[in-house]
Amino acid sequence: MAFVTISGYPSAGKTRRAEQLKQHFERRLQDPSYDGPPLKVTIVSDDSLNLPRSVYDDGRAEKPARGALFTAVQRQMAQDTILIVDSLNYIKGFRYQMYCAAREHKLRVCTVFVVAMHDQCREWNASREDGRAYAPETLENLLMRYEEPSSMVRWDSPLFTVPWTDADVPADDIWKAITEGIVKPPNAGTQAVPKAPTDALRTLEHTSNTMVAAIMAEQAASGGLGGPVTLSLSSTLKPKVDLPSRNVTLSELQRLKRQFVTVHKKAITLGTTEKGAVDWSEESIADKFALYIEGNLKP
Repeated sequence: MAFVTISGYPSAGKTRRAEQLKQHFERRLQDPSYDGPPLKVTIVSDDSLNLPRSVYDDGRAEKPARGALFTAVQRQMAQDTILIVDSLNYIKGFRYQMYCAAREHKLRVCTVFVVAMHDQCREWNASREDGRAYAPETLENLLMRYEEPSSMVRWDSPLFTVPWTDADVPADDIWKAITEGIVKPPNAGTQAVPKAPTDALRTLEHTSNTMVAAIMAEQAASGGLGGPVTLSLSSTLKPKVDLPSRNVTLSELQRLKRQFVTVHKKAITLGTTEKGAVDWSEESIADKFALYIEGNLKP
C-alpha cells in the first residue's frame, strides 16, 4: 500500500520519528471514520533485524547488513501494509534501490528526512546507554559520507523534513501522501523480468529431441513426400509441421535443433524481456520449434 523511508544522521532521532509515525497511522486506521481497506503498519529497522551498530565500522560488514535490510524490506512490501524502514539510509543509491522495489509492488512512497545538528548527534550518541551507540570514529565517518535526500529527485519525493525542534512529525501531510498520492507504475527499469520454470531446460531439450525423432520416423513411413505432417509425440501433443518435398537429413534437423535450443536456453537462463507471461510448456515449445523448422529448412 505504502512505503515510508526514514533517513537521517546517526543518532538523530530516527527511531523516535518512526514510532511517532506508526502510532499516528494506527490511530487513523482504528478511527471509526476511516473507510479504506484494512491495513497493518510495520517497521523494519536495524534493531528488528538484530544488526549491531558495529556493522557500520567496516565496509565489508556493512554491505551484507544493507543487503539483509533490503531483503527484509522486500519481504514486507505488500498492498495491505504501510511499511516504514527505519535505518540510516544515507546512500542515495540504496534509497533508489528501495524506491524501485516499491514501484514493482505498486506502492505509494515518501521520504522522511530527520534533521539534527552534528554536535547534537555527537552528544546524543555519547549519552546512549542502550548499547546502540556508534563508535566515535564511525559516527564521524557517517556524518561526512551522508547523502541528503532531495525533493528534486523522484526516489526521495515527496520529501518531508523533520527538524529536531519539532515535537512531532507532520502526520497529516504524510498520511495524505501515502493514501492519496500517485502510485507510479513499474517501468522497464524497475519491472521484474519474467522467469522460466525450473524444468524449462529439460522440457526444451526433451521436446525438441522427440520432434526430430518423430520427423525422421514420419519421413521413413511416407517416403519423403513432404507437405503438412502431424507428429504424434504423445496422446495429447500432436504438433503440425510443413516439410519440404524432399528427404530432410538427420544432420539438418540436428543442426536446427541445436540452434533452436541455444537461442531459447539463453532466454531461460538469463530471463526474457517479452511482455506478459512466458509459456514454456511442451505444447508451446513444440509449436515454436515447428515454426523454426519451417522457416529455416531449405526447399
